Amino acid sequence: MTEQATTMQELLSLSPVIPVLSIKDASQAVPLARALVSGGLKVIEVTLRTPCALEAMRRIVDEVEGACVGAGTVLTAKDLDLAQGAGARFAVSPGATPALLAAAKSSGLPFLPGVATPSEIMAALEAGLDCLKFFPAEAAGGIAMLKAFSGPFPGVRFCPTGGIREETLASYLALGNVAAVGGTWLAPADLLANNEWGQIQVLAERAVEKSQS
Repeated sequence: MTEQATTMQELLSLSPVIPVLSIKDASQAVPLARALVSGGLKVIEVTLRTPCALEAMRRIVDEVEGACVGAGTVLTAKDLDLAQGAGARFAVSPGATPALLAAAKSSGLPFLPGVATPSEIMAALEAGLDCLKFFPAEAAGGIAMLKAFSGPFPGVRFCPTGGIREETLASYLALGNVAAVGGTWLAPADLLANNEWGQIQVLAERAVEKSQS
């Protein structure tokens, strides 16, 4: 397990890019996570979109040195409890309801709620959160929208996710209000189908390189 971090901001500072994984075969979880960590990406989001997601998370937590695993697509307080029970170090949601915000605060788990509008940002701020997921990033206005948010919300840091590619990574990270970027391109289906862990490590290494350019 990687170094301890107690806030979402600290977690995002550990890795400029967060791989967003929908794992369909739990047996792939450990080699996939090892490839990403070896490539320099320590913070990993496993989405709760597949039946084996919680088992995949448990395996990574137990077996992958250096990984900081969180749960994505957290929609309810029950999802939050299950994720925490599987060893998740943080939780990510596509949006946020008052009930989910309250449950996250009660859990003590670092929480990254999804927002796409000024009103949603204000609701998150009222809940005491200033590190937010901008989702779906490209569809919701992308870089132009994040620039617009910087005026009225100077203290908010974002992790844009949704539609971001290797080619656009550096442009997002160049924004002053972007702490990290989430992306699915780091574990493409064709590489997973053939257990191409070395190629996935290369994608992670390239993401780290581009984030530093």
